[in-house]
Amino acid sequence: MVMDLPLELIHATVQLEQPLGNGTRTVGTGFLISEAGPDGRPRTILVTANHVLAGMPGADARIGYRIENADGSWSYTPQPLRIRDEAGHELWTHHPSRDVAAIAITAPPPFAQAAIPEAYLAADDTFSKYQVGAGDEMMALGFPRGLAANQAGFPILRSGRVASYPVAPAKIFPTFLLDFSVFPGNSGGPVFMSDQAHRRPGAEGASQDVEFIAGLLTQQVELNKERLEIGIVTHAKYIRETLALLDNPAAPVTVAVSEPVTGARAASAEEAATPD
Repeated sequence: MVMDLPLELIHATVQLEQPLGNGTRTVGTGFLISEAGPDGRPRTILVTANHVLAGMPGADARIGYRIENADGSWSYTPQPLRIRDEAGHELWTHHPSRDVAAIAITAPPPFAQAAIPEAYLAADDTFSKYQVGAGDEMMALGFPRGLAANQAGFPILRSGRVASYPVAPAKIFPTFLLDFSVFPGNSGGPVFMSDQAHRRPGAEGASQDVEFIAGLLTQQVELNKERLEIGIVTHAKYIRETLALLDNPAAPVTVAVSEPVTGARAASAEEAATPD
């Protein structure tokens, strides 16, 4: 099961925003995952950082869909996304101990088709299986300070190297560091590995392509109010657990042994207030 993961994730990554009523908007990033619902039918799940949705006070956010036109151009067509009911209760599900949120959505057919299969989320043994560690390159998608790659609303693709050791197992190390500049608005974006050019040894020595979603960006590292240009990535294990909680609030979750680096702070959506 191999796809062009960078291109597919570009199509599956969306801007999340909510007008604040004062001429600004709060902005974050999310991406779409496809999984089977309780009835066995495929459904589309929006995944983002919990603080992105929690930082939007209104009942409706906007999700930045893009539509391809007949002439090859694209139109940015954000649509409402209900995130709270009339009583103000959250309609999304979040992990009890990690900054991960998920909500089932009804997406336009092209976006439902673009959603990444759940199987591409890293599992417990993915990092050890592919010998992923410090110095390996990963890519990240997002909307720093609400900036898109173009008027069509596509996310900005950036890369960085794993900057911490060890990075697994996720139960002990729920997050890892990525060496790249993080800005408000990046929160909730997917972090992934796509290593087709340099194949890694498989379990029995055979080379194989490495493509998986490692996690999602949840924080940046600051010390004494100075940005250190380091991102904190929450392992995909906790995305998998959040998806399980959608249908079963009693589904087992992992209580991590370690916590993120001291001095970290969220690349929070509320700080990504930009002109509306």
